[in-house]
Amino acid sequence: MLKRTLDFIQPSFLSSIDSQSWQGISIKPALIIAAVFLGMWMLPVPAGLDPKAWKLFIIFLSTILGIVLKPLPLGSWALLSLCICLLTNTLTTEQAMGGFGKGLVWLVVFAFFISRGFIKTGLGARLAYTFVKIFGRSSLGLSYGLVLTDVLLSPTIPSNTARLGGVLFPILTSLSEEYGSTPEKKTSRKIGAFLIMTVFQADMVACAMFLTAIASNPLSVSIAATFGIELTWIGWVQAAIVPGIINILLIPIVLYYIFPPELKKTPDAPKIAAEKLREMGRLSLPEIIMVSTFGLLIVLWICGNAIGISAPATALLGIVLLLVTGVLKFDDLLAEKGAWTTLIWFSILLTLAFSMTELGFIAWLGCHIQTFISPFSMWTAVGLMVGGFFFLHYFFASTTVHVSSMYGMFLVAMLSIGAPPVFSALVLSFASCLSSGLTHYGTGAAPIYFGANYISVKEWCKLGFVCGVLSIAIWGTIGVGWWYSIGLLD
Repeated sequence: MLKRTLDFIQPSFLSSIDSQSWQGISIKPALIIAAVFLGMWMLPVPAGLDPKAWKLFIIFLSTILGIVLKPLPLGSWALLSLCICLLTNTLTTEQAMGGFGKGLVWLVVFAFFISRGFIKTGLGARLAYTFVKIFGRSSLGLSYGLVLTDVLLSPTIPSNTARLGGVLFPILTSLSEEYGSTPEKKTSRKIGAFLIMTVFQADMVACAMFLTAIASNPLSVSIAATFGIELTWIGWVQAAIVPGIINILLIPIVLYYIFPPELKKTPDAPKIAAEKLREMGRLSLPEIIMVSTFGLLIVLWICGNAIGISAPATALLGIVLLLVTGVLKFDDLLAEKGAWTTLIWFSILLTLAFSMTELGFIAWLGCHIQTFISPFSMWTAVGLMVGGFFFLHYFFASTTVHVSSMYGMFLVAMLSIGAPPVFSALVLSFASCLSSGLTHYGTGAAPIYFGANYISVKEWCKLGFVCGVLSIAIWGTIGVGWWYSIGLLD
């Protein structure tokens, strides 16, 4: 019997390990995470900490490692983490499912559905071609046209991968090819590389400007709420609008001089855009409905709190209008895999983050961090922590992972030294977005743009660092002055 069992194991299980995968599981990452999990699980509980809080931290850490090392798809790994919480009695069923009822989770999911309307109706592409037609007579103007499209789409498309990859990437690459700028012809620097880098880096700023521009922002809001800090859609925009606009305006100019395109004038771009617009025809009824819905959403996100309409309720209203008018079908919602995947992993991460706060882990950690930074003055410590949080993104391949693993720890440290609560929560949120452009792997859209092969790793890291420093300079000077003027630093 034993021999037959071993004969079965050897060709199946062991050969699977050799091939690094077994039934869809990447073996090496799974073994690494299991070793970390079991090793920490066997350690004694640190003094002053609830045993359940320690167990939850180990599960949370293992979850983050899984997101980074990817032994399973993100949704599957998150469900596994939730299962361990229940099987080990670390959380009750009600606690474990609490994240699925959070309004901000559904705000992100609803925004994913709305973004499908922009892509399905062609409105996103029409906006891009319209701005190219207006601004596209030079390579610099062309970049501003594409950047402006991204900024306008940011409030209602909560995924920079969807915006940059689904709407703008096909347009900017086709324009580059029209001018003979392709990696295959070794003419990347003619115009394509400049457009790729400019649009990507500007999008990092757009992500920082709107709460609903990227999924990690609502995650920041939710974590901040565990400390009693309320961040609203309009409050976020108010804080980000001035440094954000200046940052957006300067990025194309700075890149134009330090990474200039060989082609300075693009007189044919408006003609190409005009031809694409002619092919699209007049503004269709679905597009008109989409524009009207978009306008209503912006108004309600700005004024909703004053009249008692929450941001998730506003987003749901937008979806209902698109469904009732036929712009979207319910099958379109079912086909939006990104939304359903986000619902699972986002809810579970929120559950873990909220529960660690409730069980006292974050407060315990904050006390230790406070001891470490106590020799510094408050604002020196704030500067060091924000800078550290910013450049730690070099170690992360996802803005969401960066926020979920580091945001709460840095926030509690800033609060512990007396930094203004709303300021602390917002500045870390802004930093998480702005730092995502440091590398060619720092956010979901990065592999798409880097994978086009217009820019080398060395160039990308160099330009990413320059744009990162530019953003720090703008938000750390003009931003601070603006925040002081609106009372955020009181």
